[in-house]
Amino acid sequence: MKKKVLAAVMAAAFILSGCGGEGQELPSPIRTVEPVDLSTEPPAPDASEEITPEPEQPTEAAANIITERSVVDGKMQSYLTGEWKDAEVVQRRNMAVMINNITESLPQYGISRASIMYEAPVEGRITRLMGLFEDYDDLDHIGSVRSSRDYYIYEAMAYDSIYCNWGLARPWVEELINSDRIDNISCPLPGIYNPANNAFDRISRPGKSKEHTGYLFIDGYNKDVEKLGYEKNYTSRFVQAFTFVNEGYVATYDEYPDAVKVYPGGTQSNAGGYGKHNPCFEYNAEDGLYYRSQYGQKHIDEMNGEQLTVTNVVFKVCHGEERLPDDPEYDYLAFGVHGTGDAYVFTNGKVIKGTWRRDGDYEPNLFYDEKGEEIIFNQGKTWICCIWDDYAQYISYE
Repeated sequence: MKKKVLAAVMAAAFILSGCGGEGQELPSPIRTVEPVDLSTEPPAPDASEEITPEPEQPTEAAANIITERSVVDGKMQSYLTGEWKDAEVVQRRNMAVMINNITESLPQYGISRASIMYEAPVEGRITRLMGLFEDYDDLDHIGSVRSSRDYYIYEAMAYDSIYCNWGLARPWVEELINSDRIDNISCPLPGIYNPANNAFDRISRPGKSKEHTGYLFIDGYNKDVEKLGYEKNYTSRFVQAFTFVNEGYVATYDEYPDAVKVYPGGTQSNAGGYGKHNPCFEYNAEDGLYYRSQYGQKHIDEMNGEQLTVTNVVFKVCHGEERLPDDPEYDYLAFGVHGTGDAYVFTNGKVIKGTWRRDGDYEPNLFYDEKGEEIIFNQGKTWICCIWDDYAQYISYE
C-alpha cells in the first residue's frame, strides 16, 4: 500500500484542470485520508459477542489511485492526464510533436493542448519542446515545428507516440527514425526514407524567418497515418504514463517542503540549456496549477492567448554530454533517458525529491520518493524538464 497522504474531496466529482486561464478553484472542505498501519494485528474479538461480517471494501490504495480503466458512458480516464475524456481519444495513440522554443519563433500555436510536455536542451544551449497531444480533433495546426533529436524519440517511445518532426540531426537520428522502432510523421527532407507528404506546410509570419513558419496540420497528419499504415490505437507496447490519484482525490504531500516558484535552470544565466530563457513555474493554490513564464514574460499560446498551465512539473536529471566536443560546428548533445537518476516532482505546491527509473525503450518513466515508494501524480497536465546532470546545481525552488 502506498503510504501517501491523499485528500478526499467532499464534492461528488472533481478532477484537476490542466489548462486554461484562471482554472477551477479547489472545492472545500477537504479531508485527509490517513495511511492504514498494517504492521500490527487488530485485537481479537470477544467470543461472547455476535459478529456480523463486514462487506469487503476496496483497499485504500485501490480507492485513491487509478488502476484499471474502463469505459463509462463513452468516457475513459486518460493514460496521460488521468482525466475523463472521450474513450476514442483516450485509446488513440498520442502524437509527439517537436516544437520550436527560441524567442524568435514565439508565440507557439496550439501547445496548450499538450497533455504532457517535454523540454530539453539542444545545440546552442537553447531548449526545444516535444508535446504529447491526444486532444487535437478540433485543432487545425500545431507549431511551429522543428527537427528531431534522438533523445526526444526515445522519450516518445515510452508513450507509444507517433512522432512528428520537420528535419533531423544527421547522422545521430537517421538510423533510429527510419527503423521500425518508432512510427513517425516526418517532413520530406534528406535523411527521411519514408516521408509524410501531407502533414506539413508553412504559414506566413511577417517578420519571422522561414525556419519559424513550418507547422503540422491535423488533416494532413491523419491522412499520413492512414497512408503509412500505422496502428491508430495504443499497441501492446504501451503500459502507462504515470500513476494518478483517482477521481475525487488530491495528492497533498503535506509533509513535504513548499515549492511555489520552480526554476529548472535557476534564476541566473548558465550554459546548461535553461539559463538563456530562465523558465519559471509559479504555483497558484486557488486552482492547483503551475503557470509558466520564460524570457521574462508569460508563456502564451497564440491559439487562445492564455498562459500555459500544468498540474505537475518534473525535473528529470539525466547524464548529458556533447557528441563532438572538439568540433564547435556540430554542437549536438546526447542525453541518457534510460536507466536512473535524480528527480524532483512538483505538485500541489510541494516538492518531492527522489529518483526516476526507466528500464527500456518502451518502458514508462517511473518516479520514486526517497523511501523508494512510487510518487502519485495529481490529475492534469505534466511538464517534464530533462536537465543535464552537470547543471543540476542550478535547479532552484522557493
